[in-house]
Amino acid sequence: MKKVLLVAVVAVLSVMGTMGAVACGGGTSDAPPAARKLRFALIPKSLDIPVFDYARIGGERAAAALGVEVIYRGPDRADELRQKEVLESFITQKVDGIAISVLNASFLTSTIDRAVDAGIPVVTWDSDAPASKRLAFYGVDDYRSGIVMGEETAKMLNGKGTVAFITSLGANNLARRLEGAREALAKHPGITILETYDIKEDSVRTGEIIATGTNRYPNLGAWISVGGWPVFSANALAPVPPTTKFVSFDTVPSAITLLRAGKVQVLLGQKYFGWGEEPIKLLHGIINGRKPTNPIIDSGVDVVTAATVDAYEAAWKAMVAGGK
Repeated sequence: MKKVLLVAVVAVLSVMGTMGAVACGGGTSDAPPAARKLRFALIPKSLDIPVFDYARIGGERAAAALGVEVIYRGPDRADELRQKEVLESFITQKVDGIAISVLNASFLTSTIDRAVDAGIPVVTWDSDAPASKRLAFYGVDDYRSGIVMGEETAKMLNGKGTVAFITSLGANNLARRLEGAREALAKHPGITILETYDIKEDSVRTGEIIATGTNRYPNLGAWISVGGWPVFSANALAPVPPTTKFVSFDTVPSAITLLRAGKVQVLLGQKYFGWGEEPIKLLHGIINGRKPTNPIIDSGVDVVTAATVDAYEAAWKAMVAGGK
């Protein structure tokens, strides 16, 4: 009788132990495995260009809202070879999607194509690689923005005077802006383009070029910078005399300060937070079967002058706080 009772007790304890193991995850469970978090790469042209930090913030905001991970990585300085290496590293890691602002479209097109061929969707932002297999581009209409820059300059010069350009060769977005500005100025035979300077995406070099150009052309009518390098700090424009007008891309706080001080007359602003937010949303949609109906998403451009700077600054503070 005692043997039978002992066997029964052992059997009950064995069943209880099995139930406990299952409850603690040690046995088979019918619960579905946790979904893997998607990983998206966000690659700027360069980490030392201030406007791209706003893209990082926008990307992180979108990632938090969508429950995905965003990895922000790029070259320390504007170096197309290093940017290619960063892109290749993300292909090797097999991330779920890549969003990139392209330093040199022709140089990176084959690498972008390799990512897409490997099953990794790629979208571009700020600066496109239109001949690549990228699935979408988000940014301003660069050609139209260049036309606006040229028209605003011609208006300030009353159709007569001299102009010098500042650009960085190789980037598709900058080339399109330069093309648009030149076309707008060509409609004014009284305006002469004296020189186009290549600053190689280097803000320090920009200051040196502006000083050199000012010495060479002391009576220059206007500078047009198709990128924001001259307005990222107060020092670059110090040599420019009050008689010379200045039109530049980008509306970061340092640029607004220069505009209020009269060193810049016209600024063109981009959707800096959108650079990160919208591409991450695009990649998430693509992964979930929602490709954009139009691969070119025009973000729109903000034209800021002394007459509109107060309204823009209020809108900027809302964007910094997380608004639209």
